[in-house]
Amino acid sequence: MMEVFAYDFFRNALAAGILASVACGIVGTYVVVKRMVALAGGISHTAFGGIGLGYFLGIDPILGALGFTVASALGMGELSLTRKQHLDTLIGAFWAAGMALGILFVFLTPGFAPDLFGYLFGNILLVPQGAILSMAALDLLIVGAVLLLYHEFFAVTFDEEYARVMNLPVRAITLALLVLVAITIVMLIQVVGIILVIALLTLPAAIAREFSRSLPRMMVLSVVLGAAFTTGGIVLSYLLDVPSGATVILISTAAYGAAMGLRGLSSRS
Repeated sequence: MMEVFAYDFFRNALAAGILASVACGIVGTYVVVKRMVALAGGISHTAFGGIGLGYFLGIDPILGALGFTVASALGMGELSLTRKQHLDTLIGAFWAAGMALGILFVFLTPGFAPDLFGYLFGNILLVPQGAILSMAALDLLIVGAVLLLYHEFFAVTFDEEYARVMNLPVRAITLALLVLVAITIVMLIQVVGIILVIALLTLPAAIAREFSRSLPRMMVLSVVLGAAFTTGGIVLSYLLDVPSGATVILISTAAYGAAMGLRGLSSRS
């Protein structure tokens, strides 16, 4: 088993999993606490439109996904905040439109989209070295934004009315948080794919919430759990020769079930 660590692809996969865990641990905490799981799911599926656009324009599909996902997050947030549209309707509309545009762009692209299955279901074992550097840069952006706007994010996440009373720019802060969600989703696409991204974004944070009494502790525990799930999933998928993304999610789901069971036993006692 140890000889596999000599291969660059395996070390790249482990690094990508850890970097993605930092992003999903921090941003996933806000998603879970603010109950934005459905919104994050809608944003994640609009990313397929960006993947298809990337193929169509002949650019890196991840770059297409990044621009498309950020634009979709801002669009959903803006319509929800200023036009008072029902959020569940917006999620459904953007979700369906993103997937439909992705299918259309892929169809219009000459030739065959060779990595399309990987973007849908993830294949972290094929993450290139350049993607590691991009993920590290996005991590720095996320950590820097959260450190800079920690108190503002905290206020908007827990009590928007209080934030308005304190004259905080709730709309701008909410949109900034949605942009961080979009960036994190694009990072996680390379680990588990569009279909499964919402699970890795939320499950570590959901488990951490059960064993944390403060937001910073919840973030740290969520990062640690995400790193454990991705590392365990990568190693197990290699040993069993099964898809890495699905393995990571099944480990995460099993851990969530175990945490809920332990929580239930402790509450009875």
